[in-house]
Amino acid sequence: MLAKPQQFIIVAATAEGRHGLTAFDKALLEAGVGDINLVRLSSIMPHGCREAEKIAFPVGAFVPTAYGAYTSEKQGELIAAAIGIGFAPDGSGVIMEHAGACSAAEARRKVEEMLQEAFKNRERELVKIQVKSVEHRVEKAGAAFAAVALW
Repeated sequence: MLAKPQQFIIVAATAEGRHGLTAFDKALLEAGVGDINLVRLSSIMPHGCREAEKIAFPVGAFVPTAYGAYTSEKQGELIAAAIGIGFAPDGSGVIMEHAGACSAAEARRKVEEMLQEAFKNRERELVKIQVKSVEHRVEKAGAAFAAVALW
């Protein structure tokens, strides 16, 4: 597969369910990516990708996606997920994600730190950061999900 994505969308959502997997599935639906197959990818945003407002694919489509997700069945636990894109002057970028037992602010801070480190490692200038984060207090089974889908 050599196709270069032309568009991206950044999404984040949480959900509650009776089971961890059904909470995760509902979080995907809440984020607008529940009826597609997420093909997990690593962390590079191609030059020239434009941000889209929504995603519209046939049910079952394979969509390259960088994401972080966390599920818990521990009542009262605070869980979060964050996804971020750091952009270079030419519009290319790096995607980082974090999910775990933490607040949305903590997940966001970790993503921002990782983006700064990734650009330092590449010896490239970081000119813009775009982050989405969410948190959820678990009742029975909760999920937090944050993603960048590229197509």
